[in-house]
Amino acid sequence: MEIFATGLNYKTAPVEVREKLAISEENYSEILEKINKIPSIYECCILSTCNRVEIYGISDSPDESYIDILKILSSYSGLKVEDLKKYIFLYKDKSAIKHIFQVSSSLDSMVIGEPQIVCQFKDSFIKAKENNTVKHVMTRLFDKAMNVSKKIRTSTGISKRAVSISYAAIELAKKIFGDLSDKNVLLLGAGEMAELAAKHLASAGVRHIFVSNRTFEKAVQLADEFGGSAIRFNKLFEFLPEADIIIVSTGAKEPILRKEHFKEIDKVRKGKPVFIIDISVPRNVSEDVNDIENVFLYNIDDLKMVVDKNLEERKIAAESAKILIDEEVAKFDRWLKQLHVNPVIAKVRSYADEIREKQLERLFRDMSYLNEKERENIDLAVRSIINKLLHRPTMYIKDRATKENSEIYIDIFEEMFSPKWDLRKQQNKRSIKKGKKSER
Repeated sequence: MEIFATGLNYKTAPVEVREKLAISEENYSEILEKINKIPSIYECCILSTCNRVEIYGISDSPDESYIDILKILSSYSGLKVEDLKKYIFLYKDKSAIKHIFQVSSSLDSMVIGEPQIVCQFKDSFIKAKENNTVKHVMTRLFDKAMNVSKKIRTSTGISKRAVSISYAAIELAKKIFGDLSDKNVLLLGAGEMAELAAKHLASAGVRHIFVSNRTFEKAVQLADEFGGSAIRFNKLFEFLPEADIIIVSTGAKEPILRKEHFKEIDKVRKGKPVFIIDISVPRNVSEDVNDIENVFLYNIDDLKMVVDKNLEERKIAAESAKILIDEEVAKFDRWLKQLHVNPVIAKVRSYADEIREKQLERLFRDMSYLNEKERENIDLAVRSIINKLLHRPTMYIKDRATKENSEIYIDIFEEMFSPKWDLRKQQNKRSIKKGKKSER
């Protein structure tokens, strides 16, 4: 049995191909069941996100499984098998384990260190468990993948620095103000960027979020989502003195906030700083606003510099993470290979227990005067001797199971302790005796 990983992602396929293969909630169980019914597959799981559709599993023939999976994905997407082959990868054994660990740790993500993949990875396993398509090995693999992901995030700091414009804006605000819990925030605009900024602001614990938008209903909707307040666009300038942080993200073609709007604000605020982040393109805040004392204006290019720098630092952290992943892959591969020898070890221990029981039965029959406690003590002593005798050969065969030509050693180990070996020995003795008699 081998672990495999197959599928496509943003590195191997363009968005127009990925969207055809994206597996919806409605189709997930059906596709998973079809893959699980492939004869060569024992366990499987599907990870489907906007950037990837990948199948992880256990198979006794990954190459055969790959062809069968291609046919299922072809039928689902409407793409021909030959066309799909251009985009679908197949990793086996240690390469598959490494890929799975990299995905769970966001080292394979479009944005290194992004947190969403951790939840998506975990959810994919929960779904597979609900559909009964994962068992012992895949459960161990996913547990290890999540453990590796956590270890990388805590030991390398790969996800600490902001790599989204909206998050970088909040981090910049923290540098200027420190604690944001007593700050009022004004979001000018109610689009996607404003919503992302609101999420980060809410998690940073700001005092209150106000939202203003030309379409008042949109402002109300976004404000309600974060327990804030909506301001009508025509009342915007009356409210400006109340705002400590202003985040501007609208589709206006020219500046909405100008220098004259802030000239009187400084007097009302009594020197308290105003932090303005203009993430609109084209810019919605005139550049000369920065000339006013205690008003700090940053635009999207300023934030991009922060993001680019943080991305570079994440890439450096990723190099350390790759070393850690290589170590964890080796450990898991070792466990997986030792798994093959466990049934043989169990047989040997079962054979040893069989001998113990027969010998003790004979002993206790001859020593019927022994009481229950004495019998228990003798049994424990014999068990201890057997465990000590089997410990070294067991550790030896477990180690050999991770090396090349392991099958030879496993076969010898099994044969040495097999009851059949005793039978062959007896047959050989009889043959030797017969030979000696014939010589006479």
